[in-house]
Amino acid sequence: MKKIFVLFFIMSFPFIVMGQKSPFTIEDLYKLKGVSEPQISPDGKMIVYVVTESFLDKGKSNQDIWIMDADGSNAKKLTDHSAADNHPRWSADSKNIYFVSTRKNGPQLWQVSITGGEPNQMTDFPMGIADPELSPNYNTLIFASDIFPDCPISGDCNKFTDSTMTSGPIQAHMADELLYRHWTDWKDGKKTHIIGYDLNTKIYSDLTPGNYDSPAWEQGGGGFTFSPDGKEICFVSNHDVNQAESTNKDLFILSLEDNVLKNLTQDNKAYDGNPQYSPDGKYIAYKYQTIPGYEADRFSIGLYNRKTGELTKLTDNFDNWVSDFTWTHDSKSIYFTAQVEGHVPIFKVELKSKSISKILDTKTIDAFSLSSNGKQLIFTRRSVGEPVEIWSCSSDGKKVKQLTFINKEVADRVDIRPAEEIWIPSPTGKKIHTFIVKPHNFDPAKKYPLILNVHGGPQSQWADAFRGDWQVYPGSGYIVAFPNPHGSTGYGQEFTAAISKDWGGKVYEDVMAVTDSLENIPWVDKNRIGAMGWSYGGYMMMWLEGHTNRFKAIVSMMGVYNLTAMHGATEELWFPEWDLGGAPWESDLYQKWSPNNFVKNFKTPCLVITGERDYRVPYTQSLEFFTHLQKMKVPSRLIVFPNDGHWPSSVKSMPLYYNAHLDWFHKYLGGDPAPYDMIKMIRNQAFIK
Repeated sequence: MKKIFVLFFIMSFPFIVMGQKSPFTIEDLYKLKGVSEPQISPDGKMIVYVVTESFLDKGKSNQDIWIMDADGSNAKKLTDHSAADNHPRWSADSKNIYFVSTRKNGPQLWQVSITGGEPNQMTDFPMGIADPELSPNYNTLIFASDIFPDCPISGDCNKFTDSTMTSGPIQAHMADELLYRHWTDWKDGKKTHIIGYDLNTKIYSDLTPGNYDSPAWEQGGGGFTFSPDGKEICFVSNHDVNQAESTNKDLFILSLEDNVLKNLTQDNKAYDGNPQYSPDGKYIAYKYQTIPGYEADRFSIGLYNRKTGELTKLTDNFDNWVSDFTWTHDSKSIYFTAQVEGHVPIFKVELKSKSISKILDTKTIDAFSLSSNGKQLIFTRRSVGEPVEIWSCSSDGKKVKQLTFINKEVADRVDIRPAEEIWIPSPTGKKIHTFIVKPHNFDPAKKYPLILNVHGGPQSQWADAFRGDWQVYPGSGYIVAFPNPHGSTGYGQEFTAAISKDWGGKVYEDVMAVTDSLENIPWVDKNRIGAMGWSYGGYMMMWLEGHTNRFKAIVSMMGVYNLTAMHGATEELWFPEWDLGGAPWESDLYQKWSPNNFVKNFKTPCLVITGERDYRVPYTQSLEFFTHLQKMKVPSRLIVFPNDGHWPSSVKSMPLYYNAHLDWFHKYLGGDPAPYDMIKMIRNQAFIK
């Protein structure tokens, strides 16, 4: 490949000696705590949030509810239990917190006073609850739950879980239609419905009966909400016949007074979801796409006028994906986050003018909440070199202040490396935005091994956000680079869409151009370059295996190998059928871009990792790849997590995952050795205690 050079302004970055801090290790990763779900009280005086703590020696993690004053003072733990407590929501009078806990009979709704004390259990639904929301008058609760739709809500068939239906594990699964399993779970005839619970009569009722998921599945949950007057709910559901091939989710409203159901977005055959009523009750804001069957189409914000029925495209001129959004208190504008060039800032759009302004860019904002008076924004933020904490600012993005310091002790003691950004020219005609993290005690006079990490999705982005793999490997002496090639979000929808039907094309050129450029940096050892990737990134590792000998070692995780076989075993068929131009008998792209057609070129030592419960990219894809590596006598190793899906368990399995990478790269790139003996870990199953 022709060498592609870039002006290395990165060389002018100051050299900061961090010798007084210790290198980042796997143990340090699990000493950091997660902070999420910040919620401002209705009176604006307090903030409730969730803290996640990991226990590496036990292979477990736990969540508790915390509370503090709105200025960050007087932080205290509100719940302290071995079960997980999350999803905190305020009572109208700001005196109580409602939350979900697994402490008794699965996830149920509990209530606790802000002054502390013993929480009270509010629900006892046998199938468990998810995403509960209380009506404005606090008389009714709605939540999602997986039930058997042909069984009465109070029937015995909806009082048993899989583990209690037999004397042991499930002996068989049965399906009469596609989408019979999803992510890590078999459907087995169950559907997700919205359950209503009258807090006075203690009676449960199925509000969305029928053979549909209502609400439809969303990553992160949700998909339903009360109107401000409590007289109706809006929810998301897909009523198409062929659910496995359709992204056509619609907004439905259900009147709780006369049980009338209405589809608001039936004319749009693509995605509509995430409904939120305006505080004045005049509108429903929602996210939408316009291309049927294309899950990576641009997400925009739309408006439904409840009086006229008119649908308005509010952010149609914004060329990146909208993530989360919330209304202002006066119902005149909406705040939203979006993926933009490796950052996740907050924007504001005005309803009347549709004008959009950037409010705040602090690298990566994961979640945010707006005070009831509209004057204060509370948000969780992180960057590559900064673990997540809660911050605040005024509604115009000024007066930014850090409120929590939960991870300060680790950050003060350990060298958490920041990222540097460069833009590298590619033969595709685009510059590829790339993050680089230098190793602990970096010395520009030395040479270091480099690991290139290709992201999955494939339509997603590497962001300037703290992640374990951006720290564990630099802590062991590696430079790591994270490019955002074609298909990445945050660089305009045209750039995102360019990967569809071109899986092994422009992305491969971008990755090789980044490799060409980085190996010319004086402190990069061009003879010790490795590559890794997850999901589509795993696919790209398999593609690299058959198309280049540039890398000394490769690690492929949860990758797609045999595209025809993938179509026959994955659950969401709309994905391969859009990205590969139809079914295998309708498109030659399944053969053109399938890594299994290039087995005779395999030479690079490769570690293969997968999860047995991965129904998105079935683990047999990795088994096929490993078999062919072995047949070609390529040094290779296979690791299968029997209890995990597309993402290994963060505390039970990821320690082995990181250690396996370090062990492999140490063997072939010469970085620091893995901290644990791999063979001993596997034999003792030390990673799943």
